[in-house]
Amino acid sequence: MNISLFDVVGPVMIGPSSSHTAGAAKLAKTARLIYNDKFNKVIFGLGGSFASTYRGHFTDYALVAGALGMSEDDENLRRSFDIAKEQGVEFEFVPVEIPSVYENTARITFIDGDKEFFVEGASLGGGRILVTNINGLACEVNATSPTIIVQQRDVSGVVSDVSKILADDGINIGIMKVSRTSRGDKAFCIIECDEIISEEVQQELRKVKNVLSVAVVNITSEG
Repeated sequence: MNISLFDVVGPVMIGPSSSHTAGAAKLAKTARLIYNDKFNKVIFGLGGSFASTYRGHFTDYALVAGALGMSEDDENLRRSFDIAKEQGVEFEFVPVEIPSVYENTARITFIDGDKEFFVEGASLGGGRILVTNINGLACEVNATSPTIIVQQRDVSGVVSDVSKILADDGINIGIMKVSRTSRGDKAFCIIECDEIISEEVQQELRKVKNVLSVAVVNITSEG
């Protein structure tokens, strides 16, 4: 049996629980990176045990901290409510029904005026997460390696154009998954890479014909 030091001692974090604190903070931070736009309010829809135990396990502070861009080991995590208010960000926690095989689930909705964007996912334990839905499109993003999330029109040539840019910039693709809502509509291309994705590469990808948006999660297994 292969057991890593991480499996024994768990993640570096602030708070009492790797599932309810570290995982919650990482899930919200990943959602923020995926959304990658301005917002003035966040609604945290809590499912499973998150809904019943979030106050006692510090999950609420962790989720707000992650949405503000803090990591799970940030000493300011315990001040996240105050920091959000200082930045003019409102937040709300509501119970929701989230169909999932996982116990600790959340739907994180970023709001800016009339614009809303949600990311849904779960905390798996040990600080690990899985994003399962991005604004209505089912997916699987675990944020253990630099990940590119391309929203595109479902037409031929987009994936090859994106892949060429990454190859030309020396970025190795570990895993690529493509899914779509329906034929000819919108699609997501989720690419897990071995290297950090620079801002220059991101800008190149955004210029690809029929690409609608590009989000990058430059999180590695180390944080």
